[in-house]
Amino acid sequence: MTTTIALVTGANKGLGRETVRRLAAAGWQVFLAARDTALGEAAAADFTAAGFDVRFVPLDVTSDESVAAAADIVKATAGRLDVLINNAGIGGPRSAPSETGPDDLRAVFETNVFGPVRVTNAFVGLLRLSDHPRIVMVSSGVGSIATVTDPKWQGLLPPAFGYPSTKAALNMLTVMYASELGEMKVNAIDPGYTATDLNGHSGFQTVTEGTDAVVAVATADRDGPTGGFFDRTGPTSW
Repeated sequence: MTTTIALVTGANKGLGRETVRRLAAAGWQVFLAARDTALGEAAAADFTAAGFDVRFVPLDVTSDESVAAAADIVKATAGRLDVLINNAGIGGPRSAPSETGPDDLRAVFETNVFGPVRVTNAFVGLLRLSDHPRIVMVSSGVGSIATVTDPKWQGLLPPAFGYPSTKAALNMLTVMYASELGEMKVNAIDPGYTATDLNGHSGFQTVTEGTDAVVAVATADRDGPTGGFFDRTGPTSW
């Protein structure tokens, strides 16, 4: 049986690290990508010590050069890529929309929107060498207009541009990539409110629960969905 090869961005901690653990535990070869070399190497070493086939690759999603170099490493090491998981993301400004300017949004858009575009475009050639290529965009329920306008959430989500708007954009990127790349399965997932550094570990889900949707979409068979948005219970609203 051919080993499945995956790459996970932002994978030295939180959801990314747990995704690496779960996929590697399933017998996959996983490239653990992170911009911090020391933290990435340490995380990969932990998995290697546990007997998993995990390899660190330095990758800063905001840098064309870093992403291109990472793609070259994967090509030289594995020759192809079966599953790309765009997980890297940061939180944005929490100021009120009327007090948030373009400059306040640049960093979060660079990581959360332009980053997945940069990474996906750099790795699409390696994905085309797979006989079952998959792309997973780690989005969020706060990027769903249907969710944030649902009356039951009224008052629970303070109005802010940064993080929600980037995830809404990522959802549209998912649909457009799926429309173009018909030979690939391209989906977005909502991890749910998971305890990570992004929210000061205030989330009520564990990282294992938060990666349920990632793993489900990443491991879907050839007849699986594409162009969809899923949480750990199944399809969810855009």
